[in-house]
Amino acid sequence: MLKSRIGLTLLEDGTGHLKEDFSMTTTLGVIIGNRGFFPAILARDGREEILRILDQQGYKSVCLTPQETKYGSVETLQDARKCADLFKQHRDEIDGILVSLPNFGDERAVANSIRMSGLEVPVLIHAYPDEPNKMLVATRRDSFCGKMSACNNLWQYGIRYTLTSLHTEAPSSPAFAGDMKAFAATCRIVKGLKNVRVGVIGARPAAFNTVRFSEKLMENHGISVETLDLSEVFGRIQRLKDDDEKVQAKIASIQGYAPTQGVPPASLLRMAKFGLVVDEWMKANELVGSSVQCWTAMEEFFGVVPCTLMSMMSNNLLPSACETDMIGMISMYILQLAAGEPSAIVDWNNNYGEDPDKAVIFHCSNLPKHFFEDFKMDFQAIIAGSVGKENTYGTVVGKLKSGPLTYCRVSTDDLNGKLRAYTGEGEITADRPESFGGYGVVRVPQMQKLLKYICQHGYEHHVAVNRSHYGRAVAEALSNYKGWETYHHQPEGC
Repeated sequence: MLKSRIGLTLLEDGTGHLKEDFSMTTTLGVIIGNRGFFPAILARDGREEILRILDQQGYKSVCLTPQETKYGSVETLQDARKCADLFKQHRDEIDGILVSLPNFGDERAVANSIRMSGLEVPVLIHAYPDEPNKMLVATRRDSFCGKMSACNNLWQYGIRYTLTSLHTEAPSSPAFAGDMKAFAATCRIVKGLKNVRVGVIGARPAAFNTVRFSEKLMENHGISVETLDLSEVFGRIQRLKDDDEKVQAKIASIQGYAPTQGVPPASLLRMAKFGLVVDEWMKANELVGSSVQCWTAMEEFFGVVPCTLMSMMSNNLLPSACETDMIGMISMYILQLAAGEPSAIVDWNNNYGEDPDKAVIFHCSNLPKHFFEDFKMDFQAIIAGSVGKENTYGTVVGKLKSGPLTYCRVSTDDLNGKLRAYTGEGEITADRPESFGGYGVVRVPQMQKLLKYICQHGYEHHVAVNRSHYGRAVAEALSNYKGWETYHHQPEGC
């Protein structure tokens, strides 16, 4: 293990990359609300149930004990101080705060606990449901009402918070399990976007104005950009000998990753040297992802495309985007944080027949292996005619596996000085068009509405995708907690 960040663990794999291990669970600071007018036994039983269910679902908890306050709940100012002190002791562990109200709860104690802790993490507000046959004084909860009071106080305190999908829900319900899954993903995104370091390799291709971005806006939001000129990369490559052990190991890792039949050995050697230089640069600068000037200087003056190396990085949870689309890489990283799985950068590329809710997503391509039904290494068919086929080996091509899809696009709005985004969910279908590169057909409900939004608001044609469903968590993290202008595309009525 090299170091920890984002509630994850970074490991070094056989390729020399840093690889994130998502086996670490989300840790939640848990606040159990109580109010003297209501049966305190509900707080006792509620605390025991919540902590048991969180443990069953794989979350770690930090919560007051019955030895510290009455039933381990918060009701008074003194309780709030104890809770805040406990959270301060675990501030480096806590990814988010769960407020659970087994009865009405004291709204002041809840708000004071969070404010005095000094934690700036997502907060989920949960309220227990009443039962129709338990509405008398001895068993009545009134959490339905208490949740409104708790939210009102948090709003007054300026504390951002997240709501469950239902106003009240039992901790044992599927609704609560789904809400916790989404909230944990929101916590990972928010924490993962703090003090991020990313890298750009090469200059923006001249013909791609669409991938312009503002480093200053990104820096203002805690995202630092390191740059590396292609001339420096090629200079470092010249110092590497063909028989260098690290170079040979990199060739082996490339051959172990993708079928390379028909690829010239000289091309594999160039790829290995390029990959080794990038690996060492990213490791030295502690970068979580990269974007690359993938054409046409690379092909004209070095003789390969970097797509397979970028595919390998993304597959190893170090997302890499083409055409120096740095903010597109951030979109990939956000989806990766949510799902714990590799993301890809693709084009919204073609209509698919006459179905208004379907489209072809495509790149030429550097998609991670995780996405493919079958794939191999090949040459870059789009620019082979202009620079020669022999100079374009290194793409990974094939059909995409069908399954769930979350998409996300972040953009720097330089004219208005802000970051903005859109996100939503759909599916990769089993449709199989004739194509080259990496390709698949996606279905998004009311896609025409989404496409109009993209065009009307001047978004890029690139979009990050992930084989998961986390649109809700992404929208909540970016809009509520990061303060980015975010459009969450959902079918009407949702």
